[in-house]
Amino acid sequence: MDSCLMIWSMRPQMRAYRFVGHKDAVMCVQFSPSGHLVASGSRDKTVRLWVPSVKGESTVFKAHTATVRSVHFSSDGQSLVTASDDKTIKVWTVHRQKFLFSLSQHINWVRCARFSPDGRLIVSASDDKTVKLWDKTSRECIHSFCEHGGFVNHVDFHPSGTCIAAAGTDNTVKVWDVRMNRLLQHYQVHSAVVNSLSFHPSGNYLVTASNDSTLKILDLLEGRLLYTLHGHQGPATCVAFSRAGDLFASGGSDEQVSDYSPPPHRSVLSVLPEMLWLSHLQRLRPDGSESDWTWI
Repeated sequence: MDSCLMIWSMRPQMRAYRFVGHKDAVMCVQFSPSGHLVASGSRDKTVRLWVPSVKGESTVFKAHTATVRSVHFSSDGQSLVTASDDKTIKVWTVHRQKFLFSLSQHINWVRCARFSPDGRLIVSASDDKTVKLWDKTSRECIHSFCEHGGFVNHVDFHPSGTCIAAAGTDNTVKVWDVRMNRLLQHYQVHSAVVNSLSFHPSGNYLVTASNDSTLKILDLLEGRLLYTLHGHQGPATCVAFSRAGDLFASGGSDEQVSDYSPPPHRSVLSVLPEMLWLSHLQRLRPDGSESDWTWI
């Protein structure tokens, strides 16, 4: 792994930005809701806030005492939550760039932490095999979900804020109702560790990425596997829908980032059957260039 941050423009012929500052591998990255800032976390134990411009200026948070695995902005862009191998979750103010408080009931590495859409709750996933739900105001853990049979790699809120989905080393994806603390759906569609997941903004679909090298799209309304996408030459390590839901992208241990873009005036989900056979996909190279990529 290198210690650089890459930002690509989805507009044709636009150059990519390569930002240098971290002293070790970059483990996570996220744009702020406004798009004016980018947060990154690293094995160097720091979090950086970048201005996505040619200069690539950044501010450093000496955030944790171990690798930072996750960064996430609140929906209003005012707060940032970080998760680390030091077993803690920390919350920061973005504009004043101040530490607010720490959450520390996990007993192993914390892989992921996310704000709820309304900012009232935080959910975290850990190698202690639990998913914890926290009240941001009281700073208390209000529930622990213990159904995973292995480490929990990733967790996120449904766009409605009423559910969460988690992915783990037991090869499963689980969906819980956070109002009733009840398991709603349990998917066993991958043959290896599930590393990442992302809800479509409509809340009707979930995309997952796995060490089995595939991405899978789940239909949450019908509770079934909708599509399997092949293409990464090795583990697919991360995946995310765009905020508008019109495309999604994945990254893998094959050092490739893939952009799943539909033709103009069509949604990404409507063209997925065609995308399994046609090259509507782009592979993004580290030098910022693109190449067509046909899936099998």
